[in-house]
Amino acid sequence: MQPITTTAALADFCKQLKGQPYVVVDTEFMRETTYWPKLCLIQVAAPNCEACIDPLAEGIDLTPLLDILRDETVQKVFHAARQDVEIFNNLGAMPRPLFDTQIASMAAGYGEQIAYDALVRQMLKIDLDKSHRFTDWARRPLSDAQLTYALADVTHLCTLYPMLRERLEKAGRLAWVEEEMAALTDPALYDVDPENAWKRLKPRKHAAKYLAVFKAVAAWRERTAQLRDQPRGRILKDDAMDELASQAPTDAAALDRLRGVPKGFSGSKFGPDLLAAIREALKNPEAYAPVVERERPAHNPAAGAVVELLKVLLKARSEDAGVASKLIATVSDLEKIANDDNADVGALTGWRKDAFGADALKLKRGELALVLDGTRVRVVEVRRAPKAG
Repeated sequence: MQPITTTAALADFCKQLKGQPYVVVDTEFMRETTYWPKLCLIQVAAPNCEACIDPLAEGIDLTPLLDILRDETVQKVFHAARQDVEIFNNLGAMPRPLFDTQIASMAAGYGEQIAYDALVRQMLKIDLDKSHRFTDWARRPLSDAQLTYALADVTHLCTLYPMLRERLEKAGRLAWVEEEMAALTDPALYDVDPENAWKRLKPRKHAAKYLAVFKAVAAWRERTAQLRDQPRGRILKDDAMDELASQAPTDAAALDRLRGVPKGFSGSKFGPDLLAAIREALKNPEAYAPVVERERPAHNPAAGAVVELLKVLLKARSEDAGVASKLIATVSDLEKIANDDNADVGALTGWRKDAFGADALKLKRGELALVLDGTRVRVVEVRRAPKAG
């Protein structure tokens, strides 16, 4: 088996992809030692063609494939798409419309975040060879066995996708997952602007000085990681962010006194730049500090117990519907519902409200009860005795 290694061959292959009802895509990449994922192999299949594409081949231009990914008349199919989408978004080709078979399988009764090989085994009764799962995909040449292994990630998905889609359509659940899939192609999910890096972390305080330094340190780390193409944690660990923001060191001695910062950090190539970023933020912390909404304090003293009851209800209702509970509601959703009947969460809107949210509110009002029936929890209505007149 030979991968596509020239722009001309890629263009010829992409001509076959045009007009296809759907295209299945997967990637192999490396990012253990880098900030930016290093794209090493692209696997693509459609109902009547398939190929491995070598993005590391000298002189190859991926534009023909990127044009296919940008073509909104062609459905793009992935499994566990987020990291693949991130790569193509970095290349300026957000793959829309997108169908993620992992998300779809959650609504089709195959469990939470099912792996590709497990889904193939359940739906196609095929056991995939996983002997090359730890391949160094950046090393060349790739063997026929490695390429065959990689291509299987799309060839079986090409068969599986229409089956899974039809199952969701018949069950009336396709719309249930479309919102999740649309969210995967929201550029904000892949935002790498250093000034927004603080949003991925959790500031613990709300004082302007703290937030200004917190934002500045996060931006400095993100910018440095991007420029040096190194993982964020290689520059500075997440654990150090809160201490830096709390202590706001402005000189080498103060920086070296912090427990969360590696010994001698002030004298490293990073120290002076970090201190400069902190000093700059402290010039006008009120102006530089981000606006962080404070979480509303819990007003339900029994909220903890309510959350536990809601977890049991969620499990029961997800089992009844044959849907992964994670697709219906998160623990954060349950915590908000426990404290607020009008919480702004997905579990209280649309199909999720029908499947779970409405019952969650009834449980809070005492209109439903959870009954253990052998090894299964049943949800039963509570009949209240009429008030004596």
